Amino acid sequence: MTDTRVQVAALYQFTPFGDPAALKAPLEAVCKANGIGGTLLLAKEGINGTIAGAREGLDAVLAHIHALPGCEKLEVKFSSAKEMPFNRMKVRLKREIVTMGEPDIDPRASVGTYVAPEDWNDLISDPDTVVIDTRNDYEVAIGTFKGALDPETHSFGEFPNWFREHREGLLSGKKKVAMFCTGGIRCEKSTSFLKSEGVEDVFHLKGGILKYLETVPEEQSLWEGECFVFDERVAVKHDLEIGDYVLCRACRRPIDAKDMASEHFEEGISCPHCIEERSDEQRARYRERQKQARLARERGEKHVGTLPASGD
Repeated sequence: MTDTRVQVAALYQFTPFGDPAALKAPLEAVCKANGIGGTLLLAKEGINGTIAGAREGLDAVLAHIHALPGCEKLEVKFSSAKEMPFNRMKVRLKREIVTMGEPDIDPRASVGTYVAPEDWNDLISDPDTVVIDTRNDYEVAIGTFKGALDPETHSFGEFPNWFREHREGLLSGKKKVAMFCTGGIRCEKSTSFLKSEGVEDVFHLKGGILKYLETVPEEQSLWEGECFVFDERVAVKHDLEIGDYVLCRACRRPIDAKDMASEHFEEGISCPHCIEERSDEQRARYRERQKQARLARERGEKHVGTLPASGD
C-alpha cells in the first residue's frame, strides 16, 4: 500500500430498508462525529458507498452500519490514500443504490455465481466464456480485463437495452457469461438481470476489480491498465497503488499526461474529451469556479467539488 494514514472503505449491501429516510440523519451524524468523508446512498433496496478517514473513525461508522437491518454480514473492501480523497460527507436518499432502471430486478432473490479473484483468470480464459465489462465507457477506457467486451455505455441504466440488442451475437457459441465491475455492486444487478432474461450460466467477480487487484499478483494478472475509482484518487493500479490519472473538472472523466498536453486542455475548464461537449457559457462558469478554488487554496481552505455517484 502507498500509505496507511487515511483508510478508504468501499461497501454495499442489498437488504430491505422499510424507511431509509429514518436512517439518514443518524448515519450522517455518526460519520461527521468521527471525521469521515465520502458518499453513502440509502434506498429501499439497501446501502452503497465509499467513505474515508482514520481507521478508528471508520470502525465506529462501520459498527453503526453493521447494526442496520440485514447489514450484519456487510463486506467492506479497504484501501488507503496519501490524503483525504473526499471533500465532504454526504448521505443521500435514492430510488436505487445503483441505478439500472429495472424495477423487477432483485439481487436478493436471484444472482449469478460468485467467482473468487484467484479463480477468475481460469474462467475468463475459457473459450466458452464471453466476458463483459459492465462499467461506463470512460472507466473502461483506462483499463479492463484482457479480452473483455466493452458495451460502450454512458451509464449503467443503458446496460439492459445494450444486452437485449446484442444478445444473439454475444451468446453465439458461448456457454458462460462472466461479468465484472469496480467493487461488485453493478454485477449483483447485471447478473440478476441476465438470469431474469433466461441466461443460466452467469458468473461475476466477487469483490470486483478492486479485490482482484489487491489479491492477484501483478505477474499473474490479466488486468490491463488502471481502475477508475469514484474519489479524488481517480484510479488505482495493482496492490491498489494510486494511479497516474487526474480528473477533468469539467466533464469528470479521467485524463492522463497526453490529454493534459493537448491544446484542448485547460485545467478545470476543458479537456480533449469534452471540448466539443461544452458551450462557451459553461466554460465561463468553470473559469469562475477555478478562480474560487484558487482563492480558497490561497486561504488554506478546501474548495468543495463533486464526483460522479459510485456505479451510476
